[in-house]
Amino acid sequence: MDAWVWWLIAAVGLGIPLVLTAMPEFGMFAVGAVAAAVADVLGGGKVVQVLVFAVVSVALIAVVRPIAARHRNQRPQLASGIDALRGRQAVVLERVDANGGRIKLAGEIWSARTLDADQVCEVGQQVDIVEIDGATAVVM
Repeated sequence: MDAWVWWLIAAVGLGIPLVLTAMPEFGMFAVGAVAAAVADVLGGGKVVQVLVFAVVSVALIAVVRPIAARHRNQRPQLASGIDALRGRQAVVLERVDANGGRIKLAGEIWSARTLDADQVCEVGQQVDIVEIDGATAVVM
């Protein structure tokens, strides 16, 4: 059997742990094996094939891993759900104090309470949403 076939078998063999473990390094080694198969088809000797495998695999790991790590550590740019409500403004519909009240937030009526126990917000006043506690907006 030709060497390029063995390189393709190695690429498939490296692709299996990629799928099972979700470790992208195996995929980079698989791409290196495919590159070595191409080197064999183009007439490269055994040393050239191994060098192509090593260089392509290491280059992919050196380039792709830092990019992937940078993307993994970034927070999502789009807030959704209750995270999207924090920091927004609402209008008081019923007097809001530490015990409760009602506000209009994003077109919906919410129960609300103040962050400070001494604070009172009157009808028509603009308030800022500090957090969402269950189904209650905490305002100030």
